[in-house]
Amino acid sequence: MREAVLPPSAPGMRIGLYGGSFHPAHAGHLHVSVTALRRLGLDRVWWLVTPGNPLKRGRPIAPLRERCVQAAAVARADPRIAVTGFEAAIGARFTRDTLRWLVRRRPRLRFVWIMGADSLASFHRWKGAAEIMGLMPIAVIDRPGHTLTAPNARAALRFSAARMPEAAAAALPDRAPPAWVYLHGPRSGLSSTQIRDARDGAGEP
Repeated sequence: MREAVLPPSAPGMRIGLYGGSFHPAHAGHLHVSVTALRRLGLDRVWWLVTPGNPLKRGRPIAPLRERCVQAAAVARADPRIAVTGFEAAIGARFTRDTLRWLVRRRPRLRFVWIMGADSLASFHRWKGAAEIMGLMPIAVIDRPGHTLTAPNARAALRFSAARMPEAAAAALPDRAPPAWVYLHGPRSGLSSTQIRDARDGAGEP
């Protein structure tokens, strides 16, 4: 598997970008991806396996290739999902760097950034959050425990004027940013942290 290579695409494709450490990838990631594919009318979802997470310093993480291989095994459940670790090859440290690179080098693709509602709660702490909002539309997928709080998060209130009605979600990939939508529906409570804790038999350091 060549982590630095972008998945195949064709001009005009509607592609969801779902970033994370995927340590490990699990059925919850599949749930978010399939929800986005269906509700947004996407052609593909790319799992962007990150070299690391600047907001989670000090936590041990498996090697990138190992995480990519494991994520690819999970993603095989839906042929519309592809896995790539290309961020390491381009030297992207922050989401902003990745999205800048993709918008500049793949201008004929229609990208949507996908995040869970738990990430929306901390989005105001992301490097260049306002720039990210201006780079591509964003879809926020509901997560247990965040249904009521996430829509009132600091970033959600700051960018409230750019929020689209959920009923219009399928139009999101065609909207010029800033634009975002909050998608409710069946939720998955799985998390990579819980899986690691169960696997290791102890809490994270």
